[in-house]
Amino acid sequence: MDDMQITRFGHAAILVEAADTRLLIDPGVFSPDETFALEGLDAIVVTHQHPDHLDQDRATGLLERNPDAVLICDPETASQVGGGWTSNTDGTETVVKGLTIRGVGARHAVILPEIPRIANVGVLVSAADEPVLFHPGDTYEYAPEGVDVLALPLSAPWAKLSETVEFVQRVSPTSLIPIHDRTVSDAAYGIYWGQLTAHSGVEDARLLGQTDASAF
Repeated sequence: MDDMQITRFGHAAILVEAADTRLLIDPGVFSPDETFALEGLDAIVVTHQHPDHLDQDRATGLLERNPDAVLICDPETASQVGGGWTSNTDGTETVVKGLTIRGVGARHAVILPEIPRIANVGVLVSAADEPVLFHPGDTYEYAPEGVDVLALPLSAPWAKLSETVEFVQRVSPTSLIPIHDRTVSDAAYGIYWGQLTAHSGVEDARLLGQTDASAF
């Protein structure tokens, strides 16, 4: 299982290339402009409506460049953006060429008790003879089984480091990469990463930068 290519495109956005299929997840406001210039995408997935996961202004051009892409998002985002987006829910499976995309979970993590929780549907991405990738969106609540590669939210207003480590331990992936990390200053990044790698139990933790790629 070494043919899945994952490229980061800033913060929570990743491009997954496997089984002759190209899937972009969560192109948000912290993603660089080249994210929205991508072409040849077979699917675009959005886990939830927050701007750091979907930049609705720049996404317009992305959709124009990829008119045949399957568009998948949580039910609340689907009701807002309309225009051909398919509603994704927990357990829903969508097959796009060689990939199977399965919805995981239903709710965003608690930010503050006073802030209503919105929908958040993470995704398991799998293909024959390929690793299984899990992108949870914004929550540590759901820990599916059989995850080979975890796209790990490293920091957020809704998280603390002990919860991050506990989440990784529950998922128990073979490999992980950081996402959702523009909330960490460059000066402090090593503190988060060092504590995570020291205590999570995952030996293959790959510190990918904002536009780095790796094969799994």
